[in-house]
Amino acid sequence: MKEFIIIWIGQLISSIGSGMTAFAVSIYVYQSTGSATLVSLAALLAFLPTILLNPVGGVLADRYDRRLMMILGDSLSALGLLFMLISIQTGHRGIMPIFIGVTINSVFISLLEPAYRATVTDIISEENYAKASGLVQIAGTSKYLISPFIAGLILTVSDIRAILIFDIATIIITAFAVASVKKRIEVVKPINDNFNFFKEFEAGVNSITSDRGVRSLVILMTFMCFFIAFIQTLMTPMILAFADTKTLGIMESVSAVGMLIGSVIIGILDIKKNYSKILMVSLMAAGIFMALVGTTTNITFIVISCIMFFIALPFINTCADVLIRMKIPNDVQGRAWGIISVITQSGFIMAYAVCGALADYVFGPMLMEGGILAGNIGKLIGIGEGRGIGFMLIIAGIIMFVFAFVFSSKKNIYEIEGSIR
Repeated sequence: MKEFIIIWIGQLISSIGSGMTAFAVSIYVYQSTGSATLVSLAALLAFLPTILLNPVGGVLADRYDRRLMMILGDSLSALGLLFMLISIQTGHRGIMPIFIGVTINSVFISLLEPAYRATVTDIISEENYAKASGLVQIAGTSKYLISPFIAGLILTVSDIRAILIFDIATIIITAFAVASVKKRIEVVKPINDNFNFFKEFEAGVNSITSDRGVRSLVILMTFMCFFIAFIQTLMTPMILAFADTKTLGIMESVSAVGMLIGSVIIGILDIKKNYSKILMVSLMAAGIFMALVGTTTNITFIVISCIMFFIALPFINTCADVLIRMKIPNDVQGRAWGIISVITQSGFIMAYAVCGALADYVFGPMLMEGGILAGNIGKLIGIGEGRGIGFMLIIAGIIMFVFAFVFSSKKNIYEIEGSIR
């Protein structure tokens, strides 16, 4: 686990930096425009290139040195941050430089993610998959647990430029961490003169579609990503409707303690079986607590509901991760993870494309003074700015619960675990 831990520490640091940038960008765009639609558009641009290019990154990760791919992806992603920093520093304070910068950043991250996931399988033994996945969840948690708190404090005394500089520094540290491991574990990928991208891609697709359990799991995780994107994107405008930036940062950090708790529990329990059952129960729990987040403007209740929601996420991600990692052969995992990322995270893309507009033009007006739901739903959850978003989260949480409940009655996903015992 030694080499994995070194890479993991680098990714932890990088995750903190990228989380701070994501938080600062959402604040910057919302305060500049007052539009939830443009906040979701910024999230879409930060996400879409990575998703579309992940299959390319996956093919390259199975063909070339995965550690080198990680170094290149992380280092080159700093170009997008530099573009935003220079644009703002030279007086271009509109949102267009932000949109361009996050897009550039996302393009190069597509080289990193499949290589990172496949590297975990490269360097650790099968019995440590769940433990490693729990640690990966902790690193991912940092962008919600630590980043909003630090970024919120920095933004009270400085602006987005300080956040961008910090993120660039974390990328440099991460690149050195991966490079140190690369020197000790040199994996030379075979070079095939008859390389055909489409055949390589087809092999990755077949590794997923040939097993009906894997197919069902990927579909389920796609729906999960769609609904989770609502709370990720709309939390900022919902909270800023009745609180300030510092409160938002502290609230998001405290709420994300749930992900740390969930990840620590996974590490302690060292789960060895019942991945499918744990996955379904966790999905249903996440749906319930997402719905509760939208029911009130009471910060304490929102934080408690968010903590419980975030506790469920590591269980969902770890169980899905282990099931797929154990089922798909290592030599095609780079391609498989790239394709799975495109499919599952297309749920995020669809949500980012619609949730801002729904909040601004559909649900928002319904729960304003005189809106068509003000006299009924509004009496239960309140009316005014941000309450339409609250109602959207209630609906999304309920639907998420229903999807998990329906899939829990199917045998396909349970068959994955039975076939690898």
